[in-house]
Amino acid sequence: MIAVIGGAGYIGSHTVKYLIQQGRKVVVFDNLSTGHREFVPSHIPFVNGDLANKNDLNQLFKSYPDIDTVIHFAAFAYVGESVQQPSKYYQNNVINTIYLLDSMLDHKVKNIVFSSTCATYGNSVVSPIKEDHPQIPINPYGRTKLMMEQIMEDYSHAYGLNYVALRYFNAAGADIECEIGEWHEPETHLIPLILDVAIGKSEAISVFGSDFDTPDGTCIRDYIHVADLADAHSRAVDYLLVNSDNLKLNLGNGEGYSVLDIIKTVEEVTGKSINKIMSEKRAGDPARLIGSAEKAKQILGWYPQLKLEDIITTSWLWHMKKFGGTK
Repeated sequence: MIAVIGGAGYIGSHTVKYLIQQGRKVVVFDNLSTGHREFVPSHIPFVNGDLANKNDLNQLFKSYPDIDTVIHFAAFAYVGESVQQPSKYYQNNVINTIYLLDSMLDHKVKNIVFSSTCATYGNSVVSPIKEDHPQIPINPYGRTKLMMEQIMEDYSHAYGLNYVALRYFNAAGADIECEIGEWHEPETHLIPLILDVAIGKSEAISVFGSDFDTPDGTCIRDYIHVADLADAHSRAVDYLLVNSDNLKLNLGNGEGYSVLDIIKTVEEVTGKSINKIMSEKRAGDPARLIGSAEKAKQILGWYPQLKLEDIITTSWLWHMKKFGGTK
């Protein structure tokens, strides 16, 4: 059985759906602080618990003794917020995750797929970024994830923990069947914010920074469809069940798109004109983050299937279904 921590959230719920489709046994653990109960199918075991509560964790593993692998999504993940509220991030993303690791080991569960991030790299020295790129995060969010990679390495040496750390680039898109999608409150992610303009929910999209060292002056990111991320997590579980060595892998498309590229693609997919407000850069935002996923392809046999137009199209269909608007 796989325990999906944070399985009612955005990436977690898509991964849960994918695992179920594969016929795997899953239990979801989530405190619903940012996740959505309706994203978890009613027939799937659900534990409303908090990583900060050791009793909740102990009860999870006692109630489901056949858990052999954990997938951990339950982290705060807003760069700007991490700069403003670092305590919140170190408490949840580091201390509470240590509680999870300790509870796993107490119950003899030694496999974990960990949701890491390209933010551990900081400003890229070369592009695309490979896994051996220097890890010099420039914001507290990235530092919390790097700390956990290092802590898991120490736990591996000391206690025999087995882990795969998946360093995502920008997760985006929605469920192909439009049952679940990207739904944050408040919303801070670029694509749904642009779609808010497309449906008339917002008047304009703020573009943070127009003088980055990029062709059009706006920052460049590597976008990966959430369904492709779900597939990678499933493959990582398979890897852990038959291998005892640890992995740190990038997950991305290997292609970079600027903020203005994204806005243009949204306009093409939706047929709507998107108003823009050029604003100041945000603290902690690197100019360019593009990843090489060659290692994941070689080791896991994972290849991203969905492109930017698929990301925008599925996001648009979900956004209209959830938040209104017309085609």
